[in-house]
Amino acid sequence: MPFTKFTNLDFDQIKDSIKDYLRANSDFTGFDFDGSNFSVLIDTLAYNTYITAFNSNMIVNESFLDSATLRENVVSLARNIGYVPRSRSAAKATISFTVDIPDTETSTIVLKKGLVCTGDVENTSYVFSITEDIQATAEDISYSQFGNIINARRATFNNIEILQGTFLTKQFVYDGSLNQKFILNNPFIDTSSIRVYVKKQSEQGLGIEYTPVDNIINVNKDSLIYLIQEIQDEKYQLFFGDGLIGRKLEDGEIITVNYITTDGREGNGVAFFSFSGTLVDDVENILTPQPFTITTNSSAQNGSEIESINSIKYYSPRIYSAQNRAVTSRDYESIIKKIYPDTESVSVVGGEELDPPEFGTVQISIKPKNGNFVSDFNKSGIISQLKQYSISGINQKIVDLKILYVELDSFVYYDSSKVTSPESLKTTISNSLIAYSKSLDINKFGGRFRYSKLLRTIDSTDTAITSNITRIKIRRNMVALLNQFAQYEICFGNQFHVNNKGFNIKSTGFKISSESDTVYLTDIPNSDMRTGTISVVKNLSDGTIRVVNKSAGTIDYIKGEINIGTINIISTTKPNNIIEIQAYPESNDVVGLRDLYLQLDISKSKINIIKDVISSGDEISGTEFVRDFYTSSYSNGKLIRE
Repeated sequence: MPFTKFTNLDFDQIKDSIKDYLRANSDFTGFDFDGSNFSVLIDTLAYNTYITAFNSNMIVNESFLDSATLRENVVSLARNIGYVPRSRSAAKATISFTVDIPDTETSTIVLKKGLVCTGDVENTSYVFSITEDIQATAEDISYSQFGNIINARRATFNNIEILQGTFLTKQFVYDGSLNQKFILNNPFIDTSSIRVYVKKQSEQGLGIEYTPVDNIINVNKDSLIYLIQEIQDEKYQLFFGDGLIGRKLEDGEIITVNYITTDGREGNGVAFFSFSGTLVDDVENILTPQPFTITTNSSAQNGSEIESINSIKYYSPRIYSAQNRAVTSRDYESIIKKIYPDTESVSVVGGEELDPPEFGTVQISIKPKNGNFVSDFNKSGIISQLKQYSISGINQKIVDLKILYVELDSFVYYDSSKVTSPESLKTTISNSLIAYSKSLDINKFGGRFRYSKLLRTIDSTDTAITSNITRIKIRRNMVALLNQFAQYEICFGNQFHVNNKGFNIKSTGFKISSESDTVYLTDIPNSDMRTGTISVVKNLSDGTIRVVNKSAGTIDYIKGEINIGTINIISTTKPNNIIEIQAYPESNDVVGLRDLYLQLDISKSKINIIKDVISSGDEISGTEFVRDFYTSSYSNGKLIRE
């Protein structure tokens, strides 16, 4: 008997296929009546087929990295190519404090590992810990109290790095006769905080510290190493050597693992701390010091969540292809994400691509997840760790983030019969644009703002919207060096639209040493319409414009580059010494070139709601629309950035 062919896996469609088969190939009756016993049997067959098909589909999907959806399977598949997903990262802060004790015999004071202090942010308290004891030398001091001279000892703890989270310890006793697994049963572990010590039962203390490795290069049979991998429920398992790759453990040896479980990014921002740690003297007596204040050298930062499934799928094949060497830009992107988990996006530019070229140099820009700038301390750490991956003779240079803002000036027409109020429609459009501004297409180095997608986003926000006319502006924020002569270069990386009358470049106001009034930047194109001159001008009370400095700089419309000559800026109308400089792009599709991080700025955009008198039925001919509601698609010729 021929079988009915079907490709659908839905329950109802499977059931229909069984009925079609019975209808064409059987003498049975009653199968097509939902109340019959035969119908119940068909339901059972269809349900069993549906479950089997679903399980088969899941098994196939979960067998490949690209299609797997369960974290456990994604992690397992990434493990096959040597990739260990990044764990949660504890927020780190640096503190200093001075301890006075009324004891003239103590030579050293030890801050014990574990809880050190607590801090609050957004009405939530977080604990901060250290993973190893810290020792400070105690020195003699004398001070007067109620007319008496008091002799005491003082110890200073400088620049202590504390990690947000709870300090925990786990011990194992090795037994070679068992298939023993060394599993840390706590989730939310920061694997960078793990410290592993191995000792014999007869030995005192913690024993010898073992070192984590992520590859077996330069590892021999005597290397004191361990490896780590993520297992179920975001927990971790440790692996030790087998006598060929790494030292093999001996029966009875005690393994001590210290680590910190953390709240991740929630701990970022803590800046004020109160001491809750334990201080001991030379012979481990607990000390009760005089009250003291903790000085915060750097607030808590760089806390992050465990690596997401999408990130594992993206980076694991790239780390595998990099093979622990930084040669191509993709290699750098993968490795930097590995050594600095707070990275959101990376731009890597070879020195030969710079203008002017810097051969033998790699220029790196990093957009962190929390904020816009990488601290000098983190820059040094990243450069130091990159050295072990990079080719000898190549220098890496991390430059501060440069943001290219895209702004909108949108006029949205709507049918008044389909909306309750223009303000509610405006709010809906703004929310839709905010969601679009968070798109991965935009917020990254090399990102691209797609004009057609933006128009479609606005039009599809509400059925009341009939059309929109949206103008695009691009902006850079120039940080002025106040009260000193300086030169400035502002690169937009996109070709400027040129109006031969000028006013293509607009800026917010600022003051210079030679002029008491507020002045602005503007441009005058040359005859070739490819380059031009930057001028400093001011507005007079009668509405006319006076040129203060006709040749203050140059502009290259093709490269999208502005160079301002030597100028002494003494103040700006915008806070934080910012001068906002805007231009109109030649193309409405804007690209974040090289080290420019593209960002759609909705807060500086304008959403104008206009009644569509034609669609609303107020008029049919369109005469009133052209006369009173017409909107130009081109920019205005005003001097000042508004």
